[in-house]
Amino acid sequence: MQNTVLTEYIDDIAIIRLNRPASMNAVNAPLRSALTKVLYTLDADPGVRAMVLTGSGERAFCAGQDLDESVTIDTINLADWLNRQHAMYQAVRDMNKPIVAALNGTAVGAGFQIALMCDLRVAHATLRMGQPEIKAGLASIVGSYLMSLQIGHSLNQALSLTGELISGERAHALGLINDLVPIDQVLPSALDRARKLAALPQTAMRMTKQRFRECTQAGFEQACSAGIRYQLECYATGEPQQVMREFLSRRTHSALSRSTED
Repeated sequence: MQNTVLTEYIDDIAIIRLNRPASMNAVNAPLRSALTKVLYTLDADPGVRAMVLTGSGERAFCAGQDLDESVTIDTINLADWLNRQHAMYQAVRDMNKPIVAALNGTAVGAGFQIALMCDLRVAHATLRMGQPEIKAGLASIVGSYLMSLQIGHSLNQALSLTGELISGERAHALGLINDLVPIDQVLPSALDRARKLAALPQTAMRMTKQRFRECTQAGFEQACSAGIRYQLECYATGEPQQVMREFLSRRTHSALSRSTED
């Protein structure tokens, strides 16, 4: 079985790779569980001073929720599914050590949200990122809350209501990306950021991160709770399931067409 999350070390920096490249590193149950476990393990490791989170392959950091899993969700199991997603997000937020997102490619939906919960973000100009949930028949709740910590209300509203994806270049101009670098420099630049953060006094780093977490935790919890309420209503209409089934059907048809051509 493929390891959905890989870890490697460069001195006191841990590199965490979401490792489902064939699925654009989309989040499914094994990845969700593995990432949560890996993060807490690394945070407790005295030999690790900072972390870099990135995606395997060249196409994506993380393309959001795996639709093969999402299409199986209904109003009966939705709350449990979202609570497990909440636990993964909380793991990113709980890190006492600095964590830098190296956005090597597409970061949308859950992938976009994971990136926003990291301390810093490094990306290249042409990647696509954003909060497209509304196009899938889902309310934009947690992602919209996380964006509210980074950008103003009117822009947040526009991005959340349209589901528009923006380029890395525009995201940098808006302040969603800290460093914009050539594509082949994303990981090296993120590592450089991580090394500089790792060199800072650890207690001061931990306390500063803790204070940011305290200031935003209530809002985050409220967003996650609201997400369950609102997504239950969305799923009750059948709209998300229909959109996902249509997408998966198109994907299968496209794959079959390519196979026939070959």
